[in-house]
Formats: sequence, structure tokens, C-alpha cells
Amino acid sequence: MSRISIILPAKNEAAALKDLLPRLTAAQPGAEIIVVDDGSTDDTRAVCASNGVACLSAPYSMGNGAAIKRGARAAAGDILVFMDGDGQHDPADIARLLARLDEGYDMVVGARSWESQAGVGRGLANTLYNWLASRMTGQVVADLTSGFRVARATRFREFIHLLPNGFSYPTTSTMAFFRSAYGVAYEPIKAAERVGKSHIRPIRDGLRFLLIIFKIATLYSPLKLFVPVSAAFFLLGCANYAFTFLTHARLTNGSTLMWSAAVIVFLIGLVSEQITALTYRPTDS
Repeated sequence: MSRISIILPAKNEAAALKDLLPRLTAAQPGAEIIVVDDGSTDDTRAVCASNGVACLSAPYSMGNGAAIKRGARAAAGDILVFMDGDGQHDPADIARLLARLDEGYDMVVGARSWESQAGVGRGLANTLYNWLASRMTGQVVADLTSGFRVARATRFREFIHLLPNGFSYPTTSTMAFFRSAYGVAYEPIKAAERVGKSHIRPIRDGLRFLLIIFKIATLYSPLKLFVPVSAAFFLLGCANYAFTFLTHARLTNGSTLMWSAAVIVFLIGLVSEQITALTYRPTDS
């Protein structure tokens, strides 16, 4: 049997870990469990020690994605299980995700229902992300931002260099797997209410979530983002020229600038597409 490594990024989640780690050990007794302490100031390390769980501590907070990368590098298992350390994910669901992985998939993601979303705003944002990712990939993306997932270690480590240090590692890893033609499946789960206070701030992180939308497109196929924008500039230039020609019988600088912008945006898209293709080259090639 393949060895399983369970990785939990945690920042001041000692209260949740006290209940989670015993349940996790009981659900997966043979698994390697690694808590990646992202600069916690509570007794996270003591809780891990009391439960006989390995704890990788950072001297300061580097971000959720950074914790995932550190844990993935340290894990000895052939299969990596990623869970949040705040108590939202049920250890009993791991078996269902692993069973789907045995069907031939390279990554299985726990897909949350609408009732499991942390508020209406987050639910609407995640619905938008799922719709956009589905349109980009041509596949049904049930939960783009879920942090509960299992993946084959060799596949996941191919994309460690792409993962951000912040909170959008699920988006990046999902789109990277789709781009590389690795099988991705979704298994319905029910996420509980987190223990303690969330580290996400709607106002502070609003811009970050907006950037995720653009990142979805550029990670998978930049031309699908740049070509429509280029076409819009071109059509606006044509419309402006038609108006100015009919009213003043001349070509204005506005039309010229919009046509120039269309060409520039299209060329940037071509360059981005080539960079993306190079980014996803296997590291051993």
C-alpha cells in the first residue's frame, strides 16, 4: 500500500488541533501526520507533541501556501492529503477521497456544498470562481478553492514552484493539474464551522480575490483572456472610427490608440502563452 502523508497548515489553531489530531490519528492510524506551524504564537507545538504528531515550525508567518510547500517537501508519503487545521474538515472523509484516487485520478478535491460556505459573500465568490474555471478548462470545477484535497506526491511536487505563499494555492494547483492533463475529481463533503477566528479579511483580501480571477485565466490559457480583450479594443476602435467618419469625415487619435492597444494586448497574450507552455514543462525534461 502507498504511504499517506497528511499535511495541515496551522497558524494559531491549537484549540482546533486538540480535537482534530486525535480524530485524525484514529481515522488514519498508519499515516504520517505533519502540522506546519506558520509562526503560531499559541501552544500549537505543545499540542502536536502531546499527540505524537510531527510539527514543522517557521520562525515567522510565511503564509498558508508557504506552509503547504514546506509540508509537501518534508512529506515521505506517496500520497499527500491536505487539510485545514481549523477543524472544518472531517478526517472520516479522507477515506472517500482516497477511494476516488484509486480510480485512476491524480488529485481528488473535497467539494463543499452551499451550506458549507463561510457566508453568502464567500459562497457567491466561490461560485464565480468555479464557473470561470469551468469555462476555461472545459471541465466541471465543483470547488476551486477547497483546501481539502488528496494528490499523488510526484504530481503535486511538479508544481510547487508555481504555488504562491498566500491563500490561493488550491486555485493554482487545480489549474496546474488541468493544464498538464492530470485527472482531477471532486468528492462532495460537508465542511463544519471553523474553530476560532478566520485569518481572511474581506476588505483586505478583496483585491486578492479579484486577482485570483485573472490568475485562473493566465494559469490555464492566457490567450483565452487576452484575445477577448484585444477584440474588444479593436471593435471599440472600429466603432469610434465609424462615428467620427460619419460625423466629421476623419480618423481620430482615439481610434488609432484603441487599434494599437488591440495589437499590443494580442502580442502580450502570445508571449504569455509561450511563457505558460515553458512553465509547465516537466522538470526532468
